[in-house]
Amino acid sequence: MERRFDLVVFGATGFTGRLVAEELARVAPKSMRWAIAGRSKDKLEAVRRGLARDCEVLIADSAHPEELARSARVVCTTVGPYLQHGLPLVKACAEAGTHLADLTGELLFIKDSIETADAAAMASGARIVHGCGFDSIPSDLGVRLLHEHLARAGQGGKLGQVSLYVEKLKGGFSGGTIASLEGMLVEAARDRARRKVLLDPHALSPEPAAEQREERDLTSVKFDPVIGQWTAPFVMASVNTRVVRRTHALLGRVYGKGFRYREVSSTGKGPAGLARAVTLTSVLGGAVGALAMPWSRALMHRVLPAPGEGPSAEARAAGGFRYRFVAQLDGGGTAEARFHGSGDPGYAATSRMLAQASLALAFDELPRASGVLTPAVALGTGFMRRLEAHGFRFEA
Repeated sequence: MERRFDLVVFGATGFTGRLVAEELARVAPKSMRWAIAGRSKDKLEAVRRGLARDCEVLIADSAHPEELARSARVVCTTVGPYLQHGLPLVKACAEAGTHLADLTGELLFIKDSIETADAAAMASGARIVHGCGFDSIPSDLGVRLLHEHLARAGQGGKLGQVSLYVEKLKGGFSGGTIASLEGMLVEAARDRARRKVLLDPHALSPEPAAEQREERDLTSVKFDPVIGQWTAPFVMASVNTRVVRRTHALLGRVYGKGFRYREVSSTGKGPAGLARAVTLTSVLGGAVGALAMPWSRALMHRVLPAPGEGPSAEARAAGGFRYRFVAQLDGGGTAEARFHGSGDPGYAATSRMLAQASLALAFDELPRASGVLTPAVALGTGFMRRLEAHGFRFEA
């Protein structure tokens, strides 16, 4: 079916949506037929005037996105919190055979998407690809790249325990990210079944009974003898680990029967490393606890960014991240790799990743797949070539 647009950015008047639209205006092929979409024509026109190239404007609402889904080959959506606003568009794209890319890190939303749209997307040929930003491309693609690197090097590529250590993470938070985290905490607080999903290491697995059972994510300070450093919890481990395990399952458990995966923040050696780990753990625990309670949530709303707000251009440019992967191999020995990038992880880096994922869905020859997918399954390791051209590196 001929579509009016190759790509539509839905939510272009939001903080991250505007960044994605600006990125696409700079780097997309000149022949691309595209549009920005949202509820307010005036706000969309203001965004369009600030872009480096022209596009069309579409009026669309997250509650009734069927026409939007039918108009494009690919919809790139930044409209969140996804748990509240995302599912109708997922369903519409799955039924219309339209590819969708988003940047959600909301585990409950991804779970709902799988349960309600996976079958329809497989039938229509649509690729519904969640987590196409800092959550969860570096984690998900990094593990698959490490596996393929080892296979090419003649080491078999069979992975045992793989640990991701966050060595560097410099960036800010937007109001939209905070609203997404708050929404999941509120949902979990009022529904025991939803809390169980958040705690299940295999919540996104297509066959949970076949999984190698994993330990729960790190929640306290711990010394890691593998790297000889103190470690603290990583705020995005609860979604990234589930995405990586879903990739492993969707690929036929190609990483190996003994594959296990975890993510933590490494804070250094000795008393200084311990102090950093304690501080990071305390701050993270305090923030999550405060967002979970109604009275403290109201206080935090007074000081935290509101939806539509986020880091300045200077702060976004000054940010960056670096991940270190350490893999224990099934046949003995270890292997290491790093994935790093410039720019604020949640915004500068994420907007580039999401833009490139959307362009890949629109124009690249990708691995055969459909359904509710992970980035590594939907985009394949060849996607790294796009990322390398825009400030990201994988080194093994």
